[in-house]
Amino acid sequence: MSDVEEAITRVHHEEWARVVAALTRRFGDLDIAEEAAAEAFATAVERWRADGVPPNPGAWLTTTANHKAVDRIRRETKRDDKHKEALMTHDAQSEPLGVIDDDRLRLIFTCCHPALAVESRLALTLRMVGGLTMPEIARAFLVTESTMGQRITRAKAKIKAAGIPYRLPSAEDLPERVTGVLAVLYLVFNEGYLATGPDTDPLRSDLTAEAIRLTRLIRALLPDNGEAAGLLALMLLIEARRPARVSSTGELVSLPEQDRGAWSTELIAEGHHLVRERLATGVPPGRYQILAAINAVHTSARDMRDTDWSQVLALYNQLIRVDPSPIVHLNRAIAVAEVDGPDVALATVDRLEPTLSGYHAYHVTRADLLRRLGRSQDSRTAYDQAIALAGNTAETAYLTRRRDQLA
Repeated sequence: MSDVEEAITRVHHEEWARVVAALTRRFGDLDIAEEAAAEAFATAVERWRADGVPPNPGAWLTTTANHKAVDRIRRETKRDDKHKEALMTHDAQSEPLGVIDDDRLRLIFTCCHPALAVESRLALTLRMVGGLTMPEIARAFLVTESTMGQRITRAKAKIKAAGIPYRLPSAEDLPERVTGVLAVLYLVFNEGYLATGPDTDPLRSDLTAEAIRLTRLIRALLPDNGEAAGLLALMLLIEARRPARVSSTGELVSLPEQDRGAWSTELIAEGHHLVRERLATGVPPGRYQILAAINAVHTSARDMRDTDWSQVLALYNQLIRVDPSPIVHLNRAIAVAEVDGPDVALATVDRLEPTLSGYHAYHVTRADLLRRLGRSQDSRTAYDQAIALAGNTAETAYLTRRRDQLA
């Protein structure tokens, strides 16, 4: 990747939400905002390769996107008076920002409108604000790209049909929308923790850092929200392991093989503090708080052999009561293998096949359990299926090595 292409990728991540937010405030139409921003970035790719990156790329993109939006509205003669008026007014820089003064976070709360179905809110927000591509979003939801495209299209159509306003959320709006916002940030973090695309870096620290930053802002806005604190703790404890997750040869390093001395003790300490703080409240924990507690157990062990797997399994049993999803059952099976044996775990995993057959982690888990049971040929087949579905080169390299080590 050239220096210009790296600069464009970085600017896209840093400026996308701000440009979309500015255009949405001005024109009141998320479709126009997204399409104008996309056109501006496409223009940037062509111009910057020839002329170099401008001194203020954010201002260049905002100006270009505004021109693109105005040009589109002028072409569409049937636009209503609201859009025509927008052409004659200056961008609403004086518009009150409301309780949220961060462009990206404000737009996430705006998109997570309760009138939309939860999955539609998540998909739309990941596309508009998170900057994820359609294939990345589809993989996050374990659906096809066309299905996800239809879901986002329907969400936009409902916004228009219902006349849902693109207004800035007030303090009273936040508790009603925070669940969807946290879910969006968790999915963005997960894409950074292990990128699903074949042409991206396996670990995208830009996404994990931004998800952590925004979650910190939510915790400051809603200090009594246990799930905001839980999600922040979860992210910190996972991010703490990032320095040890990819080897010098570019291969993904599994948890048992990681150099725990390379983990960030600062992030682990902060994450553990948040977990203890929530436990001390005596309030029943939610999904993110339990996941954070599971990761606190893992990061408390100096060696994989010191992991308190009984505690991990107990926490997963608690999590299933809150979130009985197939992926939680799959992750629980890993703890079951350590406590009750791989044969018991495999029986649990095999029951998930109808739902998770297209999910690479399902086949990774099966491959490892079959290997531990001495069923090398079946394990090899499972590794082949996992490799075919794996997203990035680092994970593919790891799975290939594990497969080739089989007898």
